[in-house]
Amino acid sequence: MANRHIVFVPGKNPKPRAAQHRELLWRTLVEGVRRADSHVAEELQHGREQFHLASWNYLYYHKYKDVTREIPWIDALINKHGPTKQDIQDANSWKVRISGFILNLVDHVPVLIRLLPEDARSTDQEIRRYFSNGDNVAAEMRKLVKHILRPLLEKQEPVLLIGHSLGSVIAYDALWEMTHQEKLQGKVDFLTIGSPLGMHYIQRYLMGMNGGRRKSYPGLIRHWINLSSEGDLVSLKRNLYDSFGAMLEQGLVESIEDHCQGIYNFFCTNEGLNSHRSFGYLVNPAVGSIIADWWKRN
Repeated sequence: MANRHIVFVPGKNPKPRAAQHRELLWRTLVEGVRRADSHVAEELQHGREQFHLASWNYLYYHKYKDVTREIPWIDALINKHGPTKQDIQDANSWKVRISGFILNLVDHVPVLIRLLPEDARSTDQEIRRYFSNGDNVAAEMRKLVKHILRPLLEKQEPVLLIGHSLGSVIAYDALWEMTHQEKLQGKVDFLTIGSPLGMHYIQRYLMGMNGGRRKSYPGLIRHWINLSSEGDLVSLKRNLYDSFGAMLEQGLVESIEDHCQGIYNFFCTNEGLNSHRSFGYLVNPAVGSIIADWWKRN
């Protein structure tokens, strides 16, 4: 089997210990691919060691998450083959629409952040902590990503880098550092899911766009595919082409694609639908098809 590698950078919040988290992610990823292409899924079953997890969360939160209670919900997700009518209603509910409207306002007028619910304010605080790099924690998080990517780039092996949520921001910044500070050569394919990279307040602080620097972008991305589910408020500004299309004009990427219409993340717990969870994205055949196509091309 060709040495193809999938590198996953998770989103915010404490996660299980790396081995357990990796196994749960791998399980849902393979199931999502199986729904799109069963032959590729069979190949993937033999490529477990080529799936890498950039497990940065303990560095940031100093604790692990006990997912024992969530495993039945992950099992249920794997046995669920699409959104229910209720899932679709919940993802498009008036509550989600109002929250999205407020988030759009806050993105342009940050002082309005006090209007957000507590969980959204908490998310904002965590993102600001990342960008402020207190105790050098953000640099250490990116170091974990670069430690995985560097040897793969040097060996010129095919890499699909998947960034979920805040993980997509960490991955982007790591690629910028490897481009402009380490001067590395090579390309990875970049898949962002549930990404906040379209938000203005995120873009202001990305590597190459902050501190009064002239805008510059990573040079290590070949194809960039972005996918967002209906009702996912973290990836509110879905079309990343609108924000990063200059990378195409500068010849830094071959393509930027947004897949953001009619896709539902149907991960549910006893608290209801969660349109943002990584497991729900990975098990979705829309993501599975992207991964399967990449696997066949490389």
